[in-house]
Amino acid sequence: MQLLTNTLIKRFAEVGNQEDNTDPIVIAKFFNPCGAGTWLATEYNQEEQLFFGYVSIFGDHCDEWGYFSLKELEDLKLPYGLSVERDLHFKETPVSKLIPCYTKN
Repeated sequence: MQLLTNTLIKRFAEVGNQEDNTDPIVIAKFFNPCGAGTWLATEYNQEEQLFFGYVSIFGDHCDEWGYFSLKELEDLKLPYGLSVERDLHFKETPVSKLIPCYTKN
């Protein structure tokens, strides 16, 4: 499955930088189908192929906002020949609805 489509690239470009948004919109959700790991992408830089968003590997105090690359997601090899997937049923959602204790600093 393709992690990033032209439609998503276009949508990320339309939304643009959300740095000043107190409740940014998550455009795409990626996940590990066989264990821990969720990446909530709010921005995408097509030239650098970098996402910005919220990364939750274990669902604990180490979860954080940051950059992650498309290549990083595509190259991650998981057990049973699986790889990171994009949630095909995910609808754009404000981050506050996905992260219960979210507050913008």
